[in-house]
Amino acid sequence: MFSSLSRPLALAVCAVPVLALFAVVGLAPLPYAIAQPGTTADVLGENKGKEIITITGAPVRETRGQLRMTTILATGPSTDIRLGDVTDAWFRTDRAVLPRASVYPPGKSDAEIEKRNLGQMKQSQDAAALAALGYLKEDPEKVKVALSLADVGGPSAGLLFSLGIVDKLDGDGDGGDLTGGRTVAGTGTIDPDGTVGAVGGVSLKTQAAARDGATVFLVPKAECGDARAERPEGLRLVPVTALSDAVASLRALEQGQESKVPTC
Repeated sequence: MFSSLSRPLALAVCAVPVLALFAVVGLAPLPYAIAQPGTTADVLGENKGKEIITITGAPVRETRGQLRMTTILATGPSTDIRLGDVTDAWFRTDRAVLPRASVYPPGKSDAEIEKRNLGQMKQSQDAAALAALGYLKEDPEKVKVALSLADVGGPSAGLLFSLGIVDKLDGDGDGGDLTGGRTVAGTGTIDPDGTVGAVGGVSLKTQAAARDGATVFLVPKAECGDARAERPEGLRLVPVTALSDAVASLRALEQGQESKVPTC
């Protein structure tokens, strides 16, 4: 077919379907989500005028410093992501391109996913209370903990909830604050036995923490590599595998025993 065409014309004809393919790829939605650093919240403080952690049945101490749980903000499951969006995010350190299926369960509506995330948050709060009370050897039948953080879903605030309960009830164990007056941030799921689990999005959460004044970031040990990848200047990364690790590290920092605190 092309034998009678000049070489430039033949190349032009061949280029048409290639260009059309690039046009389709550039305009078609892609199966990705784009994430960025989200909000943080001090679990020792208030949210929308209400204490985030409320404890009854035991004396509660005044606290200084902050324990900030961190989040990422991802495009919604029904948001169309184009090639230009992905290309832009790949060249930015404050963005991450993630397979949509790794962020949202496939086949679920926005409303269904929101309900699932809120359910995970409730389970995380229950586990956080059990972990903290178990660590302090308090009877969960006598000491009641209510956790309230509106508009945030998922299980990744569990560790920080547990630390907040420990700080409000026991501080550093010697009359001081668990935070040492610092702004401490972190992330990690929590099991009722105090085991800390990985969560994802850590490199973005460290950026949110530093933006909001944190100098220490508690990170699940398995995610130290991700946390180091985009570690903001001046933010100390402390690996943890259990609630007891986190408490021990914060107490050592509060007492000036830097050599006892592990680092990613």
